[in-house]
Amino acid sequence: MITEARVRDIVNALEDPFLHKTLAETGGIEEITMREEQNHVSVKIAIAQTGTPEQLQLQMRIVNSLKEAGVETVGLRFTELSEEKIAQFRGADAGEKDGGLLSPNSETVFLAIASGKGGVGKSTVSVNLAISLARLGKKVGLIDADIYGFSVPDMMGITTRPVVRGEKIIPVERFGVKVISMGFFVDDNAPVIWRGPMLGKMLNSFFKEVEWGDLDYLLLDLPPGTGDVALDVHTMLPHCKEVIVSTPHPTAAFVAARAGAMALQTEHELVGVIENMAYFESKSTGEKEYIFGKGGGDKLADELRTEVLGRLPLQQPDWNEEDFAPSVYAEDHPLGAIYQEIAAKLDTKLSLK
Repeated sequence: MITEARVRDIVNALEDPFLHKTLAETGGIEEITMREEQNHVSVKIAIAQTGTPEQLQLQMRIVNSLKEAGVETVGLRFTELSEEKIAQFRGADAGEKDGGLLSPNSETVFLAIASGKGGVGKSTVSVNLAISLARLGKKVGLIDADIYGFSVPDMMGITTRPVVRGEKIIPVERFGVKVISMGFFVDDNAPVIWRGPMLGKMLNSFFKEVEWGDLDYLLLDLPPGTGDVALDVHTMLPHCKEVIVSTPHPTAAFVAARAGAMALQTEHELVGVIENMAYFESKSTGEKEYIFGKGGGDKLADELRTEVLGRLPLQQPDWNEEDFAPSVYAEDHPLGAIYQEIAAKLDTKLSLK
């Protein structure tokens, strides 16, 4: 039977969906009762606002987390925090942000994922890198800034859309990552026919009108190449870090160098290169076949005076109909383990700066 201390640890680690503080920080747990003979746990929790979709999402996370820890049945009761406590945390949050994500005082690390051309798996890398950072315990957001070719919601198996609370858009959360995408705001598979200034306004709203809360990392899945959206990102985020994704083919690396050169010219800091589709490894023989050639990632890193953060082979993720996420690699999948290594390397590298 799980202990009360363990229940408290599990629930305290989750966030109040409105204050973006952990329940440990808000003192949200008001009561825990346990019936050992039935392996049942009841928890009374205070949050900023009840009777909302966000409460239901938190409720599901609590139930799932406790059941994963061995509890058979879970009972939950929700009440609202006092106005004084809500004001206390909202006031502290406003002071910390001092203007939000784009303010000079923001401590969020912006990490753009770029490529020179399409088809190199940049969005797949963005999604799995964001999830891997979240698995490290980081607070992570992901903007699908590939406004013409948005694909992140489909890749992550997201079927819900953001809700609006007051004047703020609440991002959709999956796998511990808060996500916003142009795909949430257009009809299914409808084309986006916009000019550069309109794209810039939409991108700006992703930063200023979305309730991101307290983030350690905000990743941006940029469009391929060096067009309007990529330029807008470079202009809006002068202190952004950047990772370049390429295949090992020399031509792909040559084209990717343009995106890297643009980053350097706009004073973005290149933190590394990820070589995707580096090889195919036979399950029967273990032999590696370098389908797209070799050496492109190293050559690109040398040219951009940075390092290769990791090499990802060609391999499909495992998924099922119940937990549909066709581009997400599980933590124990061979590629999931490589993504975890890359995320840990990036986190160490960026936390030292």
